[in-house]
Amino acid sequence: MRRSSKSIGRPPRLIVVVDTEHEFDWSASFDRTKSGVGHMCYLNRVQSLCERWHIRPVYVIDYPVASQDSALAVLRPLLQQDRAMVGAHLHPWVSPPFEEELNSHNSFPGNLPPALERAKLSGLCERIVAGLGEQPRIYKAGRYGIGSDSFAILEELGFAVDLSPSPPFDYRAAGGPDFSHRGLAPEWVGPHRSVLSIPGTGALIGWIPSVRLYRLATDARLARLRLPAIFARLGILERMRLSPEGQSAADMQRLVRWLQGRGQDLFVLSLHSPSVEPGHTSYVRSESDLANFLAALEGFLHFFMTTFGGVATDPLAVRAELMARHGA
Repeated sequence: MRRSSKSIGRPPRLIVVVDTEHEFDWSASFDRTKSGVGHMCYLNRVQSLCERWHIRPVYVIDYPVASQDSALAVLRPLLQQDRAMVGAHLHPWVSPPFEEELNSHNSFPGNLPPALERAKLSGLCERIVAGLGEQPRIYKAGRYGIGSDSFAILEELGFAVDLSPSPPFDYRAAGGPDFSHRGLAPEWVGPHRSVLSIPGTGALIGWIPSVRLYRLATDARLARLRLPAIFARLGILERMRLSPEGQSAADMQRLVRWLQGRGQDLFVLSLHSPSVEPGHTSYVRSESDLANFLAALEGFLHFFMTTFGGVATDPLAVRAELMARHGA
């Protein structure tokens, strides 16, 4: 990937996206009765770090969050005071109407029949409007589960930006999409090309950043060789996502430096809201995990905005800039 002449001299830009969702066991069967949002009272642990660097995080919220007063009471002042943005985050198993069978395949919104996917997303939007007084224009599919009909639905419902793609990850084993060959450049999608799809930042980095080699290294038949760990330690190949969940500040710095050296100047950092309280995600099980999670986020934001010379942006601003650049 070569540096684009259009990006030379432009400071790196950062979007922060929070998958703002109910508390559920990621390793358990899907359960419509689980809808806790108690962690939302600790959301300021992330919000305050963002505000220190004038970042307006994007809270993409699911149906349980959009339906409970305790969660809405946390988000409402952030939106009213223009300290954050809101979007929609569709988890089908907790979003009515409930017509589909509960299983892994149907947990990816894009796998649903188009009429049902639309009905669930429309219902979520109505809840967001009722609870926060704002029509969401930003979307991120739950479990990154964007599908072949999703972009047409987004256009129909008035969305402007999609944040669902998650390169270089491949979710086919669970019934989801494959982003292993999806690049990081924003793309216009939908029948009328009116929705800007901005991927989360992730990449295979190293001397040989090959999808084929990574698939070989992670083949279950070779598990005892522990090739991914060996390749990462030797700097040959490593899969990384820009997130304080499972990554240190130093890890994230390595990722963005590597990508910038190959022409990337737009970065999307993501995390899950339940990680602000121990016990809800696999990344934050203890107080020690929480301290490491917050330290990673704080350390990376400080690096990005100072040493790296970055600036904050948001999905709608990126879309407006691209439209202006192309005279749309």
